[in-house]
Amino acid sequence: MIKDSDVYRIGRVGKPHGVKGEVQVQIDDDVFDRVGADYLVLRVDGILVPFFMEEYRFKSDEIALVTFCDMDSSEKVRELTGCEVFFPRSLADEVEHDLTYAELVGYSLVDANTGRRVGTIESVDDATENILFEMDNGSLIPAPEELITDVDTESRTVTVAVPEGLLDMDE
Repeated sequence: MIKDSDVYRIGRVGKPHGVKGEVQVQIDDDVFDRVGADYLVLRVDGILVPFFMEEYRFKSDEIALVTFCDMDSSEKVRELTGCEVFFPRSLADEVEHDLTYAELVGYSLVDANTGRRVGTIESVDDATENILFEMDNGSLIPAPEELITDVDTESRTVTVAVPEGLLDMDE
């Protein structure tokens, strides 16, 4: 069984492309530039399921056209529309690269100033220039690269110099 901690979100399945089972996948991460994979993981009815790819090609920087094995009609792939798409952490970890913000989801965040564990990163808000970690306790922590002092992939922790007083606001 695939666990949430085994994968990280890279996009969402869009609508079918043509009639032979090809589907559009909105990609939010540049993982395909770094790592080759035979499969992607989709959340189907709340369960993480691997889907092996016959082929993929890019329509644009953000849209991949994917053909999954045994999905040979637009009716079959239409059932996947809207499913979240994930990439296996184990494959991404095999290649030396700078971690993306998406890969940090699920990591524990530690305040560099106090050494205190703040919580777990649930998602990353990068919709604006000011990137924020959305924490499991509901707080938002600024996450520009200059505030991140350490990332430990073995212990799955991110150490951030949290601006003074920010954590006191929750108390």
